[in-house]
Amino acid sequence: MKLLDLNPVGGIGANCMFVQIGDLKILIDCGLNPKLAGRNATPRLDLIRDVELDFIIITHCHLDHIGSLPVVMMQHPNTPVIMTQSSRMLIERMLHNSANVMMRQKEESNIPDYPLFTHNDIDRCAGRILGLSFNQVKKFHGKTDELELLFHRAGHVAGAAAVEIHHKNRHYFFSGDVLFENQRTLLGAQFPAGQFETVVIETTRGTTERSVGKERLNEVNRLITSINDTINRGGSFLIPVFALGRMQEVLSIIHDARKFGRLVDCPIFAAGLGMDLADYFDEISRKTQDVQFSRSVIKELNIKPAPRKLVAGEDPQQNALYIISSGMLVERTPSYTLASGLIGHARNTIGFVGYCDPETPGGALLQTKHGEEFVFKTANVTSKLLSRVERYELSGHADREELLEFAVQTQARSVILTHGDPLARAWFQEQLTAKMPGTRVIDPVPLETYEV
Repeated sequence: MKLLDLNPVGGIGANCMFVQIGDLKILIDCGLNPKLAGRNATPRLDLIRDVELDFIIITHCHLDHIGSLPVVMMQHPNTPVIMTQSSRMLIERMLHNSANVMMRQKEESNIPDYPLFTHNDIDRCAGRILGLSFNQVKKFHGKTDELELLFHRAGHVAGAAAVEIHHKNRHYFFSGDVLFENQRTLLGAQFPAGQFETVVIETTRGTTERSVGKERLNEVNRLITSINDTINRGGSFLIPVFALGRMQEVLSIIHDARKFGRLVDCPIFAAGLGMDLADYFDEISRKTQDVQFSRSVIKELNIKPAPRKLVAGEDPQQNALYIISSGMLVERTPSYTLASGLIGHARNTIGFVGYCDPETPGGALLQTKHGEEFVFKTANVTSKLLSRVERYELSGHADREELLEFAVQTQARSVILTHGDPLARAWFQEQLTAKMPGTRVIDPVPLETYEV
């Protein structure tokens, strides 16, 4: 197998891997780096422009895995795209939202490259996208070779899949983004036991050791307790969320707490793409049973739309719970604007429930000490951090020890590290080298070809 990481800056961002198995040429994911703009945010698709791709695999529908998909589909107009049925139900909505965001960014920031694709481009490409059930075997034929592909449930988010590929007597495994624990809306990953020739594995939480007492149920309880405490002292609680997966999971957690009388009575505001995606989750739940979510959750919680005109630097003083995107407080998003008005008051709390890149405003806020000044650059707001800022271990990614255990039991000849910051990959490389002395552990240099 030949492998080329097309994510030009490595880490977590424009996830995209070119793989050749026998004479079949495959692209796995084609994302967009949310920290960059224009063509700089895309994978190096020019390196495969003249390659005849046999098919493209999408592991799940987060932007860092699908944000450049229409670009590569336009470059390769005959190549089919394969994903799970649930991802197939979500992907067009996600891509249309991305086109809208790029148009807005073009106007706000004068980015000449945007949009990378239009709504019409998405519609023209949609006919080539195929959804498969989990564990459904699909055969692909090259000029002389044949391989079999099947998807395994990967947890993480609706439709997320790990990819198993059989070629002759060799088995390859690509983890995608993984969560082994069950969520309120989604079953955890169900990976096959046994040997593989090569394993490509995510490393997102390589620097995070889960402390005793930080188990998921305990963290849910801590979140509810903190919300109640904040509301009771007259403050507001902001949960910044990712639209796909995290919004629906948090809504389910809040709904269960209210249902069993554990959540204080307060207004609940929610906004962003995640509210629209709740309808899609409801449909997926009814048609595929891949998720457990009902649109009735929103009605029963009496959720109100967030105020349309949030003013930067001003606390709305609603004594309310806000569940609003984006999850990392990305600039110019509703959660970013709202946070700029909340952090200057001790009565308020901002609670992060997912991964926060250290270079995003959310990541920077988590590293800011109480009483220090924090700058919301695009909002022209500087404020002392007087509110509480908490992090709850409700990540959509597996603990590092779980991924390590899975990799070791595969007895793979090669393990390829992906989707992680340098320190996270370094932890996996050290641990795997020690526990699998006969295995070649590779942290691939971007744009360099490896043969395994």
